[in-house]
Amino acid sequence: MGRRSRKRGVIGPVVPAEPSDGADAAPAPAPEPRRPARPATRRARLDEAPQPPWAPVPLTEITILAGLVLLGVSVLGGGGPWALAFGLALVTLATLEVSLREHLAGYRSHSALLAGAAAIVAGAGLALALRPPKAVVVVVAGLVFLLVFQVLRRLFQARSGGLGWRA
Repeated sequence: MGRRSRKRGVIGPVVPAEPSDGADAAPAPAPEPRRPARPATRRARLDEAPQPPWAPVPLTEITILAGLVLLGVSVLGGGGPWALAFGLALVTLATLEVSLREHLAGYRSHSALLAGAAAIVAGAGLALALRPPKAVVVVVAGLVFLLVFQVLRRLFQARSGGLGWRA
């Protein structure tokens, strides 16, 4: 096959512009017009994802990896119950941090996950502090879940432009 033909620009001598007193000067180029904000869609784009305060450092990912390593060590019999508990705590906290950041930014809705975490904390706290019957703990945890879910749902709708969920 032969060479592809293409048009080439004409190369000529560069003529310097003559300085002017400002009367004949061309107006400064107008700045680019701002693009209007995109309407909210159900599809969350990756470039819209909220950045953490430590953005260049992948701290959340490192924390999840460390938690998974501890879980693996404890499952293989080397770490004992403390490695299991600490690994679960690391993975859970890092996951909740990402979920809360995405939810509050209106990027993706995590209402059920965050409400479930609040219900578990409330139920566990109640069970450890007062030792009521199990039915009371379940009812209180359920009420906390419903209340927090409704609040987080409305908050997400306000932050996402009226959408109830995004994927």
